[in-house]
Amino acid sequence: MAQYTYHKADTRGHDYLGWLDSKKTFSFGEYYNPKRMGFGALRVLNDDIVEGGKGFGEHPHDNMEIVSIALEGGLEHKDSMGNVKVLLEGQVQVMSTGSGIFHSEYNHYADRPAAFLQIWLYPNQLNITPRYTQLSPEKGQNTLLPIISPDNIQQDAWFYSGVFEKDIQTAYRLQKPGNGIYAFVIKGSFTIDGKTLQTRDGMGIQEIDVVHITSLEDNGEILLMDIPMDI
Repeated sequence: MAQYTYHKADTRGHDYLGWLDSKKTFSFGEYYNPKRMGFGALRVLNDDIVEGGKGFGEHPHDNMEIVSIALEGGLEHKDSMGNVKVLLEGQVQVMSTGSGIFHSEYNHYADRPAAFLQIWLYPNQLNITPRYTQLSPEKGQNTLLPIISPDNIQQDAWFYSGVFEKDIQTAYRLQKPGNGIYAFVIKGSFTIDGKTLQTRDGMGIQEIDVVHITSLEDNGEILLMDIPMDI
């Protein structure tokens, strides 16, 4: 029987550091909630806004898949593998941190904020050689299109997104039996199997093969993460 776990936008953790405004679906940093330690392989879902010219100084990571989805502005990335990149609106970055890397992230622009989703997944193999990938996926219009697959990430995970007009219906079928779905509404409102989600609401779904989605307003945007539940 299908199981649904709601995470309303206004129940998320919230850190405001002046230069960083961060909303956290799951426990991270100063926000700790023992009931929110992740969903299957999904460990972190942060909704971050970085002020112009500010950012995260060099720091280490290991054995985590880190996905950044740029929503507004640009993020400048540098890492110990020699990558120097700017992630622009609509682009997706995947870091397989494996045996360990150092990196920094700053708002590329001094005069405007940068907004992005920071998502961490546990990998399905430890201590791999680190790698960096930057993608420019097509944005689905009234359909869900893939933005990440196991070709890009060290996990049996698929990310899909789309922008929908009002009353458009679509269905999503799991890519791998036993996986779950975590849905996150970037903007607008949707129903998933008849359950309503508003802007920045999230919902985890288990024990299901297909979900049915309806957009409730124009220009609604949704992200679906199809991820292993056994880690």
